[in-house]
Amino acid sequence: MTPMGPPDILTDWTATPVWWAVMIVATAAYLVGVARCGRAGGAWPWSRTAAWSGAMALLVVTLNSSAATFAHHLFWMHMITHLLLIMVIPLLLVLAQPVRLAMESSGPVGAGRVRAVMTHRVTRFVTSPAFSVPVYAAVLVGTHLTGFQQAMSEHGWIHTSETVVYIVSGYLLLLPTIGGEFSGHDLSHPVRFVTLLIAMGPDTLVGIVLMLTDRPLAPAYGESRLGWGPDALADQNIAGAIMWFGGDGLMMLLLVLVAGQWIRAETHRKPGEARRVSWLDRARQEATLATGSQGDATGNSYDIDGDDAALAAYNARLAALHAAEGASRTRR
Repeated sequence: MTPMGPPDILTDWTATPVWWAVMIVATAAYLVGVARCGRAGGAWPWSRTAAWSGAMALLVVTLNSSAATFAHHLFWMHMITHLLLIMVIPLLLVLAQPVRLAMESSGPVGAGRVRAVMTHRVTRFVTSPAFSVPVYAAVLVGTHLTGFQQAMSEHGWIHTSETVVYIVSGYLLLLPTIGGEFSGHDLSHPVRFVTLLIAMGPDTLVGIVLMLTDRPLAPAYGESRLGWGPDALADQNIAGAIMWFGGDGLMMLLLVLVAGQWIRAETHRKPGEARRVSWLDRARQEATLATGSQGDATGNSYDIDGDDAALAAYNARLAALHAAEGASRTRR
């Protein structure tokens, strides 16, 4: 990067024709889908369209505004754009539900094709937490704690690839965990909550390392400025604080969102309606009540989150253990 003075907030905007073309085509396709839903008699929620518009607006700000110019010379500003690209913009894209829109606007045949793609074993693996969480962690660690940032300052194509990787990795993480988008998965709320909780780890790790490292990992940021802004190490430390507090703060908001969805799902469960049992719920039930997926030895199944059922099952478990212990003592 050529050394330069401080950019002007109002005038220093950049052009990204390829990204503009992608956004225009994607937005046109989205609006066509919304119109088709309207003609078919199903009103597409305005909140989803607003989420899509917000994602496109934030993408323009991130890639073209003076913030993008500052991000080439300040590590801490680059970190803000990172958080927008990997968390905020993907969240808005998931809330916009373009996959569900494609299903509802393309008729039975088109919906079947979309469903087939989303439920294919390869797609399900790529969008599963078993894949998306390690990818999310690898992206954050690999682009911050290695020589990636320095290399990016020397090669423009790396910056473009970084933008794509950030949006895709964030989208894959949030697709099955946030909102009601069709993802080919039906994760229980506990699994969604734990997935996001684990994903907080890389944010914290990267933030702390950048705050405590005593040498600049990407000196190109400081070298690109003509004496303005903080020195390279202070700039890096500020970037680490933004990642730690900003990244964890955003993740906490997502955890609150999932917790709210979890509470609403339990509140609106109809009387007598069985809870959907995920593998995590089943393991918790087996460990607590010693019952399998089909219930206990008598064929009874229990909802361990229901007070009466849990108490009765737990007392039965204690009685069985007590009887077994008594029989063992009698034989001795």
